[in-house]
This record gives sequence, C-alpha cells and structure tokens, in this order.
Amino acid sequence: MSLNKSVTSPVLIGRADDLRALYQLLEQAARGAGRVAVISGEAGIGKTRMVSEAIRHAGELGAQILRGNCFETDRAIPYAPLLDLLRSFQAEHSGDNLSPYFGSTASELVRILPELAEEIGDLARARTLDPEQEKYRLFQALVQFLIAQSKGGLLLVLEDLHWSDDTSLDFLLHFARRLADQPILLLVTYRSDEGNPRLDHFLAELDRRHVATEMVLARLTPANVDSMLRAIFELNRPIRPEFVDVLHNLTDGNPFFIEEVLKSLIMAGGIFYADGTWDRKPIDELDVPRSVQDAVRRRAQRLTAPAMEVLSVAAVMGQRFDFSVLQAVTARNEDQLLLLIKELIEVQLITEDSGERFSFRHALTRGAIYSQLIERERGQWHQKIAEAIERLWQDAPDEQLANLAYHFYQAEAWQKAMGYALRAGRQAQALYAPRAAVEHWTHAIQAARRLFMAPSPEAYQARGSAYETLGDFESARADFEAALQAAHTALDYGTEWQCLLSLGALWAGRDYSETGKHYERAYELARRINAPDLLAHSLNRLGNWNANVERPVEALQQHDEALKLFEAQGDRKGLAETFDLMGMANYIHGDLVQ
Repeated sequence: MSLNKSVTSPVLIGRADDLRALYQLLEQAARGAGRVAVISGEAGIGKTRMVSEAIRHAGELGAQILRGNCFETDRAIPYAPLLDLLRSFQAEHSGDNLSPYFGSTASELVRILPELAEEIGDLARARTLDPEQEKYRLFQALVQFLIAQSKGGLLLVLEDLHWSDDTSLDFLLHFARRLADQPILLLVTYRSDEGNPRLDHFLAELDRRHVATEMVLARLTPANVDSMLRAIFELNRPIRPEFVDVLHNLTDGNPFFIEEVLKSLIMAGGIFYADGTWDRKPIDELDVPRSVQDAVRRRAQRLTAPAMEVLSVAAVMGQRFDFSVLQAVTARNEDQLLLLIKELIEVQLITEDSGERFSFRHALTRGAIYSQLIERERGQWHQKIAEAIERLWQDAPDEQLANLAYHFYQAEAWQKAMGYALRAGRQAQALYAPRAAVEHWTHAIQAARRLFMAPSPEAYQARGSAYETLGDFESARADFEAALQAAHTALDYGTEWQCLLSLGALWAGRDYSETGKHYERAYELARRINAPDLLAHSLNRLGNWNANVERPVEALQQHDEALKLFEAQGDRKGLAETFDLMGMANYIHGDLVQ
C-alpha cells in the first residue's frame, strides 16, 4: 500500500508559547533590533517544523530568507553551513548577474566558494596577510554580504549546529555581536542529545553576551498526541485512549517517531481508510514497530527493488545528495531515476530541495537505511560514489576535496584517501579550520599506515600546527616530534629545520629553556647544511630568545649576523623582520635612539 496521504501533522502541536516567542523576535528584528534565536531539543522533536513556521511568518513580514544546513560529515568541511547557504543563494539567483548581490565581498568569498569566479569573472584578491588577519577579513566579507541582504529584513537560518565545523561557530559568534542594530534574526537549531564541547562553548558565549533567546522543545503529552492524530487524520472525535497510550508510551511523545510509526502501520494495513474515514485494527492485532529504525525498515522493505537500491546509495552519499552523482552511481537514465525518486518521495522517505538536490526527511531515516547495509556493501558504494564525484568534478576537484577524502577513506581506497586527505587538510588549514584540518591529516596518516608507508612529515607537521592552534600541547608536541624524526630519516633537512622551530615556538608557553634548545639545534642544522636563508632565520629566532631572557648583547650580535645574510640574498622581507627584532633588542638593552 502506498502512502497517498501525508502522515505529517498539518498544524504544530504543543508549541504555542514557543511560537509566540519566535514571532515576537521576528517582529523585533523587522524593527531593527536583531537577535539570535536558538531552538534545541532531541532528534525528531520538531525543530525543523518550528523553523518552517518562522520562515512562513518572516515571509509575511516581507523579510528575505537565507538558509543553510549542517550534515553529519560537515565537521571536516570549513564553513560548511555557510557554504550550503551561499550555494543555495547562488542557485536561487542562477541566470542573474551575481555581481550586485556580492559586490566587493566576492573577491574574499571566492576563497570558500570557488564557483563564484565562474559567475562573476576574474576576482583580484588583496595582498595576503597573516592567518588571523586573513580569517578576520573573510569574516568581515561574510558579515557585509549578509547585512547587504537585509535591506527589507532578514531571517538567517542555520540548522543542526551540533554537526557544525568550529570555524563556522567562530564566525557566528563574531556575527552575533553585529546584530543589535540590524534587521536580522539569526535562527539556529541543535540537538540537545548530541554532546559537542565546541558547541557548548558557543552557546555559553551567547548567554554571556545576552544576545540569544533559547527555546527548548519538550516531548508531547498524551493530550498533545491525541490532538496530533486528530489533525493528521482530520477527525472531529477524540482518539480512543488505549491507542493514544500505546503510541505515546512507544514513542515517548516524540513527533517524528509518532509519524514514522503511523506510516509503518498504514503500510502494513494496521491503519486503513474505509467508508470515507480512517479506522484501525484492534490493539491486540496491531503489529506496532518497537523503534523508529524498525518503522523505517518495514516501510523500505515494501519498495520495489530498484527503488530500494537507489535509497541505499543515497543513504551512503549522505543526508543530502545530488541527482547527478546518484545517476552516475546507479547508471540509470534520467527518466528511470526520476520515477524511482518519486516512489521514495511518495512513501515520505526523502524530500526534494531543488531540481538537483534531495534530502532524507530526517537524519534518523537516513541512519536507519545506512545501518541496514553490511560493511563491505557500504565500502563498495562509497568507492563508486567517490569515483563518480571525481569524474563529475574533474575540472574543479577543489570544490569536492572533503567529500572525495571522506568517501575514498570509507571505501578503504587508501592511496586515493591519502592523496585527497592531504589536499583537504591543506585546504582546511588555509581556511583557518584547525579541527577539520586535524581530521583530514589524521586520515592521511592512517591511510599511509594501511599502505605500509611511513606517513609524510608534512602530515605530522601540519597536524601538530593545527593541534597547537587548538591549544592541545601534548598532541602538538607528539606530532612535531614525529615529523622531526620522519624528516630526519628521510634526509628532508628543510622540514627537519622547520620542525625544530615549531617545537621551539610550542615550548615558549611551557618552558622557555626548551625553546632555546630547539632554536639552537635549528641553527646548528642550518649551518651544517650550509643554507644561508635558514641560517639567517635561525639567528633571528635565537636572537629573539636571547633578548627575552635578558641577554640583549648576544641578541644584537645574532640579529646583526642575520642582517648581513639577508642583505647578501636581497631578501627585503627578511631585512624587515630583522630590523623589527633589532629594535626590540635595543629597546630591552636601553638604547632608545638606536
């Protein structure tokens, strides 16, 4: 039996107070008093339904709506929910001239959205600054873009922040400080049953700054369940209490669980439409599924074999999936695949986001299908998906590095997993997303080991730098030392020298005498391999260390030697750095004129 009627409540049940608060925040934002609204609760509790109501009301107020989602694999993708938002915006305005929408921000945003260059043309970037300044400049470009869209009011929705990357959370904190006098409501959702220390910090910061209102969605009461059933089945009479009690006890008042159990019962014939009204079998004859996974699996088992295969592939692809990739993997023509997707939409397992993109109706639905696949089967599909993405994006692979690294890693295709993980790690590092970088570098290291290869010193060195940024001293030290040993074994003197400097800088916050030892070793290495540029930089590191331990005379001698080396090489940047350090050493020495 097909689900020819939507088993979704047409009205939001049990959320009247939360809706009033949300509408009030939208109306305040429309008057120029922006704020952050946070909707939290367990999976399936109705956060997305609340978002839909907010979008409807914002539309009535004439506000622009921008929406982005986080997905389970997004922790390793820098700016993931913002990228989702920008790509949705770009798709919505396809065919338009995008220059007026992005303006001067395009030259910065193209760094995270490379396809923007294809739409707008050649985008000249300003000179490169140090990493923190670059990150701030990108943050400012995102802020300017979002504010530019808020002329008539803006509802900015970002869902499922429990899966967000750290850099996006950093940006949202930065953006929240700018909302007080803007006609913008930033609406975010997260699962309260998903532990995430970085998200906890984000929420604590919002509380500390008094810029957010949080709505915690509770489970439905038995009376709410009765109202929900009456709304779904368009009944005027109350539902029999024994059925309400069975359903409430089984689902614990979770709206999504209720809907999934009802769909399963309809498919199995336990609930049926007869003589112009809905009815059900007696309670003792109902085969009620004991979990959401069981409910989803039972419904999926009634699909045709081709539709079940498409559903399985989509589950391996992720919570959201592209039609073009799905078509390439399943090797079906467009008409065949559209019919199968319609079958999946009809049984309310997936929804259409756009002509190209589809989503599972809920992450729990996707999880239930994915868990049905045996490990070897998953690996085969991950391999085919990765190869399809590789073919489809062969001219612009950088847009899909994180996905390619993820799918090849899950497929245990270690050679390609290592290559793409290294590239994805560099990309994450360039976008100042250290936690995402750590994940990619870790996968590169693990893939190398599975290939019985020594992991590259670069991977250890880069992961150590990311750990240092995250404040994880022990992990950073272990990686820098592993990189040092690997570089020494490989006779990679440049990397060995860099590792010594990295270890010296790392120890500066713990034991400054260790800093000096590592800088001395770097100096000795540079002198031994006769590398004037490395020697000059080593002298400056040592000189700065001597100045800080109140030995300015030794410091000035080392800086003077470095200065001569840079002059001989014509290295203006090295000269500038040296003069700066000499100025500090002379200040410590008490020679203010010099």
